[in-house]
Amino acid sequence: MAIDKDYCCEDRGDVREWTQIKVTVPLGKLDDLIAIMSMVNNNLMIEDYSDIDLKTCYGDLIDESILNADKTIASVSVFVPGDRSYTDDLSFIRTRLTEEGLLDDAKLQIDGVNEEDWANAWKAYYKPLHIGERIVIVPAWETYEAQPSEIIVTMDPGMAFGTGSHETTRLVIGLLEKYTAAGCRMLDVGTGSGILAICASKLGAGSCRAYDIDPMAVRVASENVKDSGQTNIVCGVSDLLRQVDRSEGPYDLITANIVADIIIRMTPDVGELMHEKTVLLVSGIITERSQDVVDCLQENGFCVVERVEENGWCAMAVMKK
Repeated sequence: MAIDKDYCCEDRGDVREWTQIKVTVPLGKLDDLIAIMSMVNNNLMIEDYSDIDLKTCYGDLIDESILNADKTIASVSVFVPGDRSYTDDLSFIRTRLTEEGLLDDAKLQIDGVNEEDWANAWKAYYKPLHIGERIVIVPAWETYEAQPSEIIVTMDPGMAFGTGSHETTRLVIGLLEKYTAAGCRMLDVGTGSGILAICASKLGAGSCRAYDIDPMAVRVASENVKDSGQTNIVCGVSDLLRQVDRSEGPYDLITANIVADIIIRMTPDVGELMHEKTVLLVSGIITERSQDVVDCLQENGFCVVERVEENGWCAMAVMKK
């Protein structure tokens, strides 16, 4: 499918400006990529030329560029409206590609902004964001006058997922406000920008461990932790729970803002890091997959004590039965 970039990326009266996020992977990974991209938007553009048959009666009408296209790869694109930032969608995709082991084989492209500006253009859309009752996420480049009851979390997410503007992050932060006890030991699995660990620390957690499989995310999280002034957070690389520090025993609070399949994958093992009163907060779950997550949790000895939803996304507070 050919796309006229001028038509898609310029404002032409009733035609909205869009930013195209395009990801290309080896053909065998196409289904996995479609599953990830559909979490951002169900309206996808899929470019797969592997099944073109020149022997059909329409063979002579096929564009030469399609005939010469690399049939060992495939691409999926989503289009983000120009009136909102695409950074969280991009970071969400990048995080999910990493978790599924696809990032090294994937090529990400952005169209709709100048190449030299795309890394910073989204900042115009990222403003102070109130979440829950007390937390305010403030961009590092913004000035904000805090009210006496507010907890300010200053963030520069860079290429890591977690600005606070995505529903999954907002949902789990709202739960953090309720379930973070003073002095608790907190574990954040798939930390992204480090936003959840920083929020927990500012809410009174005694110590926080924040892990991500993506070294870039760990670097960004470490920088955000340093800039936050919180000294009780340690960041590290871990494939889910494999490299998590267990030296001090179970954690009191565990967060995993990831995706349904990954939460299901880690559920059989997460109980080893929990005691009878530990609260596990899971998010990043599309509502269509929420029952799959609940079923897996129940099969492994957990019960859902609270569930919150927003715009097709679901987060849960979970404890041992």
